[in-house]
Amino acid sequence: MRVKDCMTNTVVQASPETTLSDVAKLMSSNKVGSIPICNHQNHVVGLITDRDIITRCIANNLNCANTKASDIMNTEVIKTTPDTDLDEACKCMAENQIRRLPVIEDGQIVGMLSMGDLAQNNNVSTTKVGQTFECICDQVCNC
Repeated sequence: MRVKDCMTNTVVQASPETTLSDVAKLMSSNKVGSIPICNHQNHVVGLITDRDIITRCIANNLNCANTKASDIMNTEVIKTTPDTDLDEACKCMAENQIRRLPVIEDGQIVGMLSMGDLAQNNNVSTTKVGQTFECICDQVCNC
């Protein structure tokens, strides 16, 4: 099975200039926990999670209405491709302790693979989902 068989195809994204208040609203209205930050060519230049907003903005007393995505985004984005083997993508998520993986093709974002996608897919074993999640949450990955 490949990443493209399990990923979410519709990706909500924001630009580096988007305020964190607007990023949080996008997360809330779309029921997602991360937003890829893309430049005008649709290339991923960063990623923001709900946790990033709390720990890098709110905890530092920054104003979400004035702080831009580029001010706190993760710029070292771990990603995958649509044709990557799903087991390999799970291993990548586990080793890097991440719950969401942007899917990139020809330099542009085409999807997102999340733990939720894995859990909802009938072709992915519950054992595989459990092992991946355990490694994500654990300090030492034995996957």
